[in-house]
Amino acid sequence: MKRTIPCLLAAATFYACGPAGQPKTTITADITGLKDSVIYLSVPVADSAKTDTLRVTDGKFTWSGEVGSPEKAYLMFPNRYVELFLDKGDIKISGHADSLSDVRVTGSAAHDEYVAFQQSEKSIDERLNALYTNYDQIKDNDSAMADLERKSGELRKERRALMMGYIAGHPKSPVSVSLLADMAVMGEYKQLDSLYKLLDPAAQGTPGGKRVGDRIAILKKSAVGEPIIDFTLPDVAGKDVKFSEFKGKYVLLDFWASWCGPCRAENPNVLKAFNAYKDKNFTVVGVSLDDNGEKWKKAIEEDGMPWIQLSDLKGFRTTVAQEYGIQAIPSTFLISPEGIIVAKDLRGAALHKKLAELLN
Repeated sequence: MKRTIPCLLAAATFYACGPAGQPKTTITADITGLKDSVIYLSVPVADSAKTDTLRVTDGKFTWSGEVGSPEKAYLMFPNRYVELFLDKGDIKISGHADSLSDVRVTGSAAHDEYVAFQQSEKSIDERLNALYTNYDQIKDNDSAMADLERKSGELRKERRALMMGYIAGHPKSPVSVSLLADMAVMGEYKQLDSLYKLLDPAAQGTPGGKRVGDRIAILKKSAVGEPIIDFTLPDVAGKDVKFSEFKGKYVLLDFWASWCGPCRAENPNVLKAFNAYKDKNFTVVGVSLDDNGEKWKKAIEEDGMPWIQLSDLKGFRTTVAQEYGIQAIPSTFLISPEGIIVAKDLRGAALHKKLAELLN
């Protein structure tokens, strides 16, 4: 699948397998062709995750633990991950190592519901995949890329509408909570808040529901129409720069990293916008979520980015990323001369269209 997706925050803390006491949930897996190794089961906790190490022998592994309410977890294999909903009871997993995307999970009603939803959006995924089959041939053609962005944007809106409809129609479902959490990775506050209020109070009160509520509260601070949250970070020379120093200009605040493929793919588009509008009261400020200074500086040079670049090399742990609720990159904020957020996550042709509206 070649569609571009954001680079997501991955936070996990390893701990010993299985809590004390009588387990309420068990997993028994038998996957043909899976080599003797270890895999990991990652379960969300607060704003992070806790991860158990599972030993594989002859394609088999087991897990037991306590699950208070149905929760989406991730089995992380060497080359990919598999989503599953943990629920009380005995869960069985079967399949083949060569087709992990097709593993069968039984014993979890929540997972059955999630699989049914995935089937409902299968057509959208297939049409998105088809759009990107000739990406390498058109990536340097501006008009073709603009057409690709328009069509893919329409399909993503279709998927979002499907998710919104599901949430509205299933307010008590753990799948609805999970879908809203997925939407909240890079979503807009007002829409997400409206959807959250549709959830049943019991769903809001689950651990997953509370996490979504906390996430939406953070997004309110960085919503369109809100004033900028000021911050200070060092530039490539180590000199502290305060973001409010750029007040009086339109500023594209661009969160990125050297290791983020979609970010690097978007950099030429940002450069084109910078060159087109740098003499019209516009600039770009990059905030890197790198943790390696050499790789950060090398990427700046390779991508030819002339605008100011800031980073404290703490990755997603940097204070400004947490204050803005950044969980995926590339992530951008367009700031007005008065210091107000006027748009978010503008990419491709959408960035040029918005700048033309404001600056031409």
